[in-house]
Amino acid sequence: MKLEIARGLFLVGALSVASLAAAAWQEATPQVISENAAGYCLLPPQAHEADVLKPDQDLLLFMFGLSQGLRS
Repeated sequence: MKLEIARGLFLVGALSVASLAAAAWQEATPQVISENAAGYCLLPPQAHEADVLKPDQDLLLFMFGLSQGLRS
């Protein structure tokens, strides 16, 4: 078999595999399940929403201390 024919067959095969992989690729997309998602996420009757925690003033200092502690 000539080199040009083998090279052409390889190119056709590689393009067909790439096109099949691109056609079969499915990425997760953001979708709305429903407007009322209560059917999917049932909470017990005694459950209530927790208060939102606010970070204190020392959070930046804490993060700086963590980043400095990693250096040797």
